[in-house]
Amino acid sequence: MKSKTLIATLVAAGLIAGGVAAWRGHLEGPYAVAHAQPAAAAGAVAPALAAGLAAPAASPVASGLPLTGFTDLVKRYGPAVVNITVEESSKVTEGPPIEIPGMDPHDPLYQFFRGFRQFQQGTVPMRGEGSGFIVSPDGYILTNAHVVDHATQVHVRLTDRREFRAKVIGADKESDIALIKIDTKSLPTVQIGNSRDAQVGQWVVAIGSPYGFENSVTAGIVSAKSRSLPGDTYVPFIQTDVPVNPGNSGGPLFNLEGQVIGINSQIYTRTGGFQGLSFAIPIEVAMNVKDQLMKTGHVTRGHLGVTIQEVNATLADSFGLDRPRGALVASVDPDSPAAKGGIKVGDIILEYNGNPIERSSDLPLLVANTPPGQKARVEVWRDHADRTLTVATGKETDRNLAANASGETPGDRLGLTVRPLSPEEMQENDGKPGLLVEDVSGAAAQAGVQPGDVVLSLNGSAVRSVGELRRQVEKSGKHVALLVERNGRQLFVPIDLG
Repeated sequence: MKSKTLIATLVAAGLIAGGVAAWRGHLEGPYAVAHAQPAAAAGAVAPALAAGLAAPAASPVASGLPLTGFTDLVKRYGPAVVNITVEESSKVTEGPPIEIPGMDPHDPLYQFFRGFRQFQQGTVPMRGEGSGFIVSPDGYILTNAHVVDHATQVHVRLTDRREFRAKVIGADKESDIALIKIDTKSLPTVQIGNSRDAQVGQWVVAIGSPYGFENSVTAGIVSAKSRSLPGDTYVPFIQTDVPVNPGNSGGPLFNLEGQVIGINSQIYTRTGGFQGLSFAIPIEVAMNVKDQLMKTGHVTRGHLGVTIQEVNATLADSFGLDRPRGALVASVDPDSPAAKGGIKVGDIILEYNGNPIERSSDLPLLVANTPPGQKARVEVWRDHADRTLTVATGKETDRNLAANASGETPGDRLGLTVRPLSPEEMQENDGKPGLLVEDVSGAAAQAGVQPGDVVLSLNGSAVRSVGELRRQVEKSGKHVALLVERNGRQLFVPIDLG
């Protein structure tokens, strides 16, 4: 498993650990599981008040918890949660000859020791653990793709202590979902729920194997829904505050009805441990992947070929939209389904096949679930008006700002010193014209524009010269949306001109 180290990073709650002796440790990886702060048991005696009177116990109706807390849920569905152990062989190359400082090279013992190497050529076993849950009595189990990634052997241990060798039916890295199977029958299973009905603030329960402690139960609440996370994923994550740690990856997230509404996958942390931010993959995403893996062994998704970003209040005002909503198109791939369907940079997608797009994170899953080749009706906001386009989705494959040569400034309101791209720079920029930012101050600097950015458009209108940029700024209102290219990627920068 590939690890990432950032000041604040997403880390894997699944683990691949290793060493020369194949010890069972846990290393950070690209993903991690999520769970929330343990909930106080319902019906517990309240602490005494200062006046010596006991506060009334929270009623089950008010708290949403049954009198028995989570015990009934755990008794019924805990046996369907499994511990997963994986093994992987890592190649070790032969090292240089052993050197003995101070020994005479002509000494026979020196030549003897020179025949040894610091590392013997071969493999070192690596081990790791994760969690999963049984979705059918004949042994199909869902877990995270990063739990079984690169595994040479996968073993499943049930709560009744039986152990089985598992076969990986398929794994989808894009969604971080894997389907494995053990050869047995009449197994306990979970009940599949619906994450769309989950409400922010409601209780949720997680069961998994943090640090190898099998069938550990933690609880918390849904903190938010439809969270987009770094990494170009299409998954609209469920955010919770349920405590999760390495080994929880792939375990189920239950609602109080005992239905699985998500698969714990990631945590956000500055320390490598749980800090109150955990994320689960919605069960609808997982079940769609499971069905495709069972049928074909791989996953096919719809594809538009656009890069989108969130619409905040400044961008909404810049484009004349009534309020922040939709998905702003920052780039369109050439010859993509979006380009062929008429979608343009600067369009704000408001509706997809009749589904309103309130946040940009609403769109990727809708597109992914559209079979390739199927036509979709897309409503966009362009030039202060609604337009309806028809786009035939494609099949997903494994998949710069204002001035002139002398460095002119296009007005104090924006705060940019720019120049047109040279012919050589345009060639490096795929032939696209633009204005290279040489200096930044004022409003543009506060908005995050950087020297080296290339300005492509302002408020959806292309700018090819300093004069065009100046005219666009002069006729703009309090807010503008500057489309820039930075490090090969396009993004809109909202700027408050005051």
